[in-house]
Amino acid sequence: MKWQMLSAAALLSGCSASLDEYRNQTPAFDLAGYFDGHVTAWGIVEDYKGHLTRHFCVEIVGSWQGNQGQLDETFYYDDGEIDTRLWTLTIEDNGWVTGSADDVIGIAGGRASGNAFNWQYRLEVPVEGDLYEFAVDDWMYRLDKHRLMNRSYLKKFGVTLAEVSIYFDKSDANQGCPAADQP
Repeated sequence: MKWQMLSAAALLSGCSASLDEYRNQTPAFDLAGYFDGHVTAWGIVEDYKGHLTRHFCVEIVGSWQGNQGQLDETFYYDDGEIDTRLWTLTIEDNGWVTGSADDVIGIAGGRASGNAFNWQYRLEVPVEGDLYEFAVDDWMYRLDKHRLMNRSYLKKFGVTLAEVSIYFDKSDANQGCPAADQP
């Protein structure tokens, strides 16, 4: 576990200067505050050429007990696929965030600065019946009280092969993914 934390810290150190550029930006990124309760988000996946490969809606329910949290995510893809991920998160006293999920290899790690949050992790992604491992550089930006944007870069051997853009909105607690209502 210590080795994984050091690896995550080493990965983040290359991005620390960039993250620190956001330290004076507002509103402040509050992971536990934003992801507490129901959040709906919409996203797209683009390949390395910038072509849209799929889009989705995701319903997220966050719950926290002190500095320990869970994000229960259900993804509804345009091709009918439904996928889930359950993040288990810890916010350390120094602000460092760690997380794990079934399709995350090892421990995710990162931190917030100003209105931005950046973390890295290794993710197993099923593609046409095979599992591929990607290094993910995940950036979130708080826009206002109810909304944030997310850009994730999925890399293999240092080359970005896919980008995921997600728009989160928690302004309406009754809002959800249309696909969730279908049988």
